[in-house]
Amino acid sequence: MSRAQLEELQLRRLRTVLARVHGNVETYRRKFDEAGLAPASVSSLEDLEAVPFTVKDDLRAAYPYGMFAAPLHDIVRVHSSSGTTGQITVVGYTANDISNWADLMARTIACAGGTADDVVQVTYGYGLFTGGLGVHYGSERLGAVTVPISGGMTKRQVQVMRDFGTTILACTPSYALLLAETAGEMGVDVRSLPLRAGIFGAEPWSENMRRQIERALDVKAIDIYGLSEVLGPGVASECLEQDGLHVNEDHFLIEIVDPETLEPVPDGERGEVVFTTLTKEGIPVIRYRTRDISRIVPGECPCGRTFRRMERVTGRTDDMLIVRGVNVFPSQIEQVLAGIPGVAPHYQVILSKRGAMDHVEVHVEVVPDTDFDEIRELETLRRKVASEIQAALAVNLDVKLVEPKSIERSQGKAKRVVDARSEQGGV
Repeated sequence: MSRAQLEELQLRRLRTVLARVHGNVETYRRKFDEAGLAPASVSSLEDLEAVPFTVKDDLRAAYPYGMFAAPLHDIVRVHSSSGTTGQITVVGYTANDISNWADLMARTIACAGGTADDVVQVTYGYGLFTGGLGVHYGSERLGAVTVPISGGMTKRQVQVMRDFGTTILACTPSYALLLAETAGEMGVDVRSLPLRAGIFGAEPWSENMRRQIERALDVKAIDIYGLSEVLGPGVASECLEQDGLHVNEDHFLIEIVDPETLEPVPDGERGEVVFTTLTKEGIPVIRYRTRDISRIVPGECPCGRTFRRMERVTGRTDDMLIVRGVNVFPSQIEQVLAGIPGVAPHYQVILSKRGAMDHVEVHVEVVPDTDFDEIRELETLRRKVASEIQAALAVNLDVKLVEPKSIERSQGKAKRVVDARSEQGGV
């Protein structure tokens, strides 16, 4: 499809979805009317900039079904967010939505080189979380053998991987490292397994972490992207070139805006990712502010796909730490640690109070064969970690080396930041 044909399709779908939400969702009708916007007045994709943004609080305020653009009679599935940052949000899917979702996830797995001959082990959680069922239906739509093991039971995951002949693994990147670690403890040589690719998402991860996973599991590690408010997994995916995630632009319009001014930024410049769904019937979202930080990757991909690419998400506006005036994302710390011999890819950023000042300490695990009696070597390593973080982030953080496996492992999204300030009466 040429760019002109794609944009013609996008505009036609945009006009349809704007009319749909204006006619069926009170929140959108009120926002459009307050902005003096009539959906029929949108005659170009550039007109989208005049449409009001949608934020997560809009979905929370309308809990549970107030943002649905289809009657419950037409809804065949609901999912929700975890609610870890507040009131959960509910999303609904019509039968057409589920079918489109399966197509998009099949497209995602194919981007990782998947075919009907693959065995896909789905370790994302099943249930209200969109990850497990999203990958599941995509794998089945592709015609692959689908192993719906869900999360947890890590030793059993390794056993299934070995016994069932898993060729593609789907999980969070931090859990992929835990699987590799567990396989080693079980005496399973992952290089002897048929596993060849992993589709990893649901949390920010760095390029160095990709290389660690690829070495540990002997796979091609592919980044995927999605969020429940927009669809779930299947919004964007890397191909085997591993140079940005192709956005499925026939179903989603992507914008990158300055998170402070909300003005669009040029391609190549980082900002907050904003999505408009073009085909969702159950709960379309218009100019949804994701809080994720990324950028449009300029140029064409060697793979031949023509959809624009977004850079891997490097953090979230609400995860960003401001340390002595410097913006710091946990993924930047991860990128530094992953390149230093002697430390493991497990860390936590601890926020606390020292008097009236915020204090930041990074706890970093050392590798299992570290000799803790060699105090001088440990201090040299600690100084090196602190120095490289300072060089990369332009801020001096306290670093504490901790024993192997002392940082809690996650079977889903890793908890990278621990904010202890409220326990100290600081916030």
